[in-house]
Amino acid sequence: MIPASYYLILSAVLFTIGAVGLLIRRNALVILMSIEMMLNAANLTLVTYSRFLENIDGQVFALLVMAVAAAEVAVGLAIIVSFVRHRDTTDLDEINLLKG
Repeated sequence: MIPASYYLILSAVLFTIGAVGLLIRRNALVILMSIEMMLNAANLTLVTYSRFLENIDGQVFALLVMAVAAAEVAVGLAIIVSFVRHRDTTDLDEINLLKG
């Protein structure tokens, strides 16, 4: 049986990669992928604790996070497609359509 610490270390590494991608990159698609990676790292942590504590609550929360992530991707991609149609860029520094 694999120890829980291995899963938690993998989750921390995935979350760190996602956070670095979120902070460093300026492309909207890469930022969405970084957010998804961070959410998946949180899901891995929830499922790990759920499995090793023999409680199903963590798995239920992971399913809820997946549903929220799917909605976030749908809305985020729709906004990005709208920006690309107007400005032909996905660079967040170039996008200023919401300024008044």
